[in-house]
Amino acid sequence: MLLLTGATGSIGSRLLPLLLESGEDVRCLVREPRRLGARRVDVQIALGDLGEMSDPHLVRQALRGVDTVIHLAATIRDQPPKRIEELNGLATVRLLRAAERSGVERFHFFSALDAYAAQRTRFFRAKWLAEQAVASSPLQSAVFAPSIVYDHSDPWITLLRRFSFLPVLPVSGDGRARFQPIWAADVARCVVAALGAEARPRYELAGPETLSYDQMSDLVSRIAGRPRPLVHVPLPLIRSSLIALRSVFGEAVFATWEEAELMEVSMVSERGTADAQALGVEPRRMSDVLESP
Repeated sequence: MLLLTGATGSIGSRLLPLLLESGEDVRCLVREPRRLGARRVDVQIALGDLGEMSDPHLVRQALRGVDTVIHLAATIRDQPPKRIEELNGLATVRLLRAAERSGVERFHFFSALDAYAAQRTRFFRAKWLAEQAVASSPLQSAVFAPSIVYDHSDPWITLLRRFSFLPVLPVSGDGRARFQPIWAADVARCVVAALGAEARPRYELAGPETLSYDQMSDLVSRIAGRPRPLVHVPLPLIRSSLIALRSVFGEAVFATWEEAELMEVSMVSERGTADAQALGVEPRRMSDVLESP
């Protein structure tokens, strides 16, 4: 039995069908089973989320009979009263320790490129903390560290498309941060391949091209058929505006400061596509993916 967290996210929704097609028995830890769509009848369901990893009963039920955990679930904003540090860092450690006690054999964890202790953003620092715990675990573990992951209708791409209806396309900061965007479907294929490969502690997953935030924003607007001039908005203004909007709209706000700040951190691997290719996956270019149906 394989436990999958984050099954309804960009990567998880691509990964789950591949796991089922490969014959895996899958249990999904989800808050809203309906978001699994038609696949919800093909899996076992454990009700819960990252904020409930401190509940020993829930975790025991989720891990019963499980030999492999794939921990995708993460958040890029606080979910009051829980904060990013607890949801991405501490929740992972709690799940990992419970897996060790439950007889789980393998634990695969999704971190991020350039996550380290002194990073500017809370998201990356929390991922670094979790990554250190996984690396020191006695379980057979693997860490996947992708650059920015995208899909046709994920929230980030959708937001850029909506911005392209404006006369100009706003970009937070200077737009110079560099990324190697990788398609969620390619990431999912890498995970499935890694399950059948010789154990390796860390995979850096990157797409075949390096693009700045400016270049990615321009690319999405052009493919949407609405090319717009880019206008850079100073970070202090972005920060104060998003904090004010969240105080008014709460969790319904279209973006938070924590999310905007992530786009100021480059996510580039010196290995490029080598780790994906070693798993038999040839990542596609962002433009090719977004231009296809």
